[in-house]
Amino acid sequence: MLSCLIHVEFVKAQIALLVLQTQKMAALSMASSLAIDGCNSNFNYKYDFSKFRARSSSNFHHCTQTKSKMKTHFSNSGIHSACSQGSWMHHSSTLQDVTKGTSQYQVNSIFPTKRAEVSSVQDLFDFICSGPLMDKTGLTSEKVAESIDKWIYYGSLLCRLFKLNELYLSVPQKTRIYHYYIPVFLWCENQISQHMSTFEDGEDIPPLVIGFSAPQGCGKTTLVFALDYLFRTTGRKSATLSIDDFYLTAEGQVKVRDGNPGNALLEFRGNAGSHDLPLSIEILTALSKLTKEGMKMKLPRYDKSAYNGRGDRADPSIWPEVEGPLMVVLFEGWMLGFKPVLDKVVKAVDPQLETINKNLEAYYDAWDKFIKAWIVIKIQDPNCVYEWRLQAEVGMREAGNPGMSDEEVKDFVSRYLPAYKAYLPTLYSEGPKGSDPNHLLVIEIDEGRNPILAT
Repeated sequence: MLSCLIHVEFVKAQIALLVLQTQKMAALSMASSLAIDGCNSNFNYKYDFSKFRARSSSNFHHCTQTKSKMKTHFSNSGIHSACSQGSWMHHSSTLQDVTKGTSQYQVNSIFPTKRAEVSSVQDLFDFICSGPLMDKTGLTSEKVAESIDKWIYYGSLLCRLFKLNELYLSVPQKTRIYHYYIPVFLWCENQISQHMSTFEDGEDIPPLVIGFSAPQGCGKTTLVFALDYLFRTTGRKSATLSIDDFYLTAEGQVKVRDGNPGNALLEFRGNAGSHDLPLSIEILTALSKLTKEGMKMKLPRYDKSAYNGRGDRADPSIWPEVEGPLMVVLFEGWMLGFKPVLDKVVKAVDPQLETINKNLEAYYDAWDKFIKAWIVIKIQDPNCVYEWRLQAEVGMREAGNPGMSDEEVKDFVSRYLPAYKAYLPTLYSEGPKGSDPNHLLVIEIDEGRNPILAT
């Protein structure tokens, strides 16, 4: 036992030293104007982690790292309320700030003028290993020790992306990076490796399409943004899509509304029946063929501000272009994986759902069958969507941007809640139609949008 404790303290000291060395090299790299260009990283630093890994590997067989009890994930300590989508990034830019005015990523790094105390980083290894997604993502303390250089590197990249001070991360910031984004990224990398292994040498390998099904406001867009950035900065070509990109044109929405008089769920875009499914099939099929250098295509985008918020498809001239060979497509949406249920179920929730339920029958062939790996973000109470949406709109208004009033937010969310109540239970209990449990990651989050241990 004594030797085990000594070893743990040794690992902590090693981690602290490695982190400080990494960050010092990163600072020197920035000072030398070696930039990350959004697709290929020149942010190079190499360390000999072999001694650390060798010591760790041999000792882990004799010393089991005890995980912290993370069931409520900091809720009991009062940190829970500070882990909201906005607060974890305080003193940093918003997602809009990071992407505004450029089609590539604008990243910044902030380095303090004095060295951080070792005590501020020496717990990094233990902190990583206490994360609630360790088991779900197939991680172990031993694997973390083997790949600690990657964890430090990816953490540094994310800090630069979100303009966080990597030497002085708050607990919410560390939680979001080391307990959420990096474990999910490593899971995605593993899924891609498995996908590629099913093809013979010389065969064209289509990109792996990973579906992200998650309620509105829970942070899925920021998660996908972070994952896409990590793929691009580590030299892997990726593309992102949202189900929002496949909404009908303004003219098409009018036809749906007029064809369903009195149905509030189809009065505005959002529910099944308001999407251009032929366009979905066309785009997802074309992406699967983007396997060679020089092959290019444009991805549709939607302008939610058009027609006073009614929305319309953006002009194709401003659609972003992607180039092959693509390795992964990150496809996200609030209703991805929803499948029809018995009529009596939807009637009990809201009779207006009957039309929605019938419309859903065509969605598997348009969306879900293209998805080979799934990430389902699970919430305990759909009413959280209202609170999250309200937070987002308040933030937009405070920043001087147009935002919905509280009443408008309530009306907006009310059009989605019936679908959540009807379809989420089946999604959580059975998974999306055709999904393989070996390629399905279910992440339960709390009201602060952070992963928790499943109850």
